[in-house]
Amino acid sequence: MTPATLGIVAPHPPIMVPEVGGARSEVTADSTKALEYAASLLERFDPDAIVIMSPHAPVTRTAFIIDESERLAGDLGAFGAHRVRFSAAGDAALARAIIAEAAADDIPVLSRVESPLLEAGMLDHGVMVPLSFLDREGRYPLVVLSLSYLPLSVHHALGRAIARAATGLGRRVAFLASGDCSHRLTPDAPAGFSPHAAEFDQALVRLLEEGDFDGLECIDPALISEAGECGLRSFITLGGFVADTDACTRVLAYEGPWGVGYLTAVVASPSLLDPLATQGCDTEDAPPTSSAEPDTPADTAPESGPVALARRTIETYVRGGGIPETPSAEGLLAERQGAFVSLHRSGELRGCIGTIEATQPTLAQEIVHNAVQAATADPRFPPLTPEELDDLEISVDVLGPAESATMADLDPKTWGVIVTSGWRRGLLLPDLDGVDTPDEQVSIALRKAGIGPTERFELERFRVDRYH
Repeated sequence: MTPATLGIVAPHPPIMVPEVGGARSEVTADSTKALEYAASLLERFDPDAIVIMSPHAPVTRTAFIIDESERLAGDLGAFGAHRVRFSAAGDAALARAIIAEAAADDIPVLSRVESPLLEAGMLDHGVMVPLSFLDREGRYPLVVLSLSYLPLSVHHALGRAIARAATGLGRRVAFLASGDCSHRLTPDAPAGFSPHAAEFDQALVRLLEEGDFDGLECIDPALISEAGECGLRSFITLGGFVADTDACTRVLAYEGPWGVGYLTAVVASPSLLDPLATQGCDTEDAPPTSSAEPDTPADTAPESGPVALARRTIETYVRGGGIPETPSAEGLLAERQGAFVSLHRSGELRGCIGTIEATQPTLAQEIVHNAVQAATADPRFPPLTPEELDDLEISVDVLGPAESATMADLDPKTWGVIVTSGWRRGLLLPDLDGVDTPDEQVSIALRKAGIGPTERFELERFRVDRYH
């Protein structure tokens, strides 16, 4: 049997840690939820150690630096959160094995003893921010690596050496690639603005969605320079680590607030990785539940056709019967429309997956596909169990066609919105609690898309037919 594999791509802005960012950390809610899902995979994988490549570890141009300390620690005091502390054991044996395997391939890796740049055992925020979501308690031993300015191909080769070192010691190792995407997405971005920054992020996301780590090495160097990124080398090293394995790549979230792109992804063996979708909707997007008609008890109201189809699909699939054959569609169910399937239990969101536009030949097939995904593949929740079926509340939102709009055309109780700038696109469903004005609605959609407040964007509106 092929050994299980796990790699995680994680952003590292301190502001996304609630103790640092406060209410501002809510802007990166999608990334937070994705990291929470990655944490559940990490717990299931139960590694003997985590190897982390951080862009903020001490770096040299001609070598990698590795910390072989027996204990590593740090805090986020530099960002105003002194109480957020981290402490974990090191894995010195694994660190030494990595040095040896790298040397066999003529890859220079310096230990803390050999590099005056490294203060032994000190964790940087490129490590601590991801760990605050993945392993705040320090359950797993750590090996921390810097990147280098050696060719990208050498980073890939180092990833392979790390995998060999783990195999040689019989260690079950997870690899964490810490890094952010472009730092130049908007005019107010910390590294200035480049019109090519979004192009770089688009290429990065597409290649990772395809699991094409080799393609990362082929990105135009001029485009890399324009992006002002800090994650590409970590991601390429991860590609070397998972080479020659059965690992599959799933992009869980991409956001671009504050002019910086934040990407979260997992690379895992099928034995670990449940089927995932990339179009889960946020809690703020989840349509509220209500009975089919006013003053009609929900448990006695007849279910609509779309919901009955979603329920039958979910119950069959969750009980082990696979995806049922979609019946011949008539009327509404024979049309082609995008749809969201939302699941609740006791009034709490339990899953929500949707498609903005039709991806299937009929709405019936769209609902079947999204129902299975909502039940098993929302990255914020574990797969639905048979025991949860009896009190499962289901609603289906069928999206009408989008039409161009201005701010004056919007009513957040009636119309959903789509904002688009280049390849970036954000959607917000209508009639959400706490979203009372068009300005609030559009502002949330822009944040979700990673579109800056001063950037030009196209605005569309759409209606939703909600079925219970």
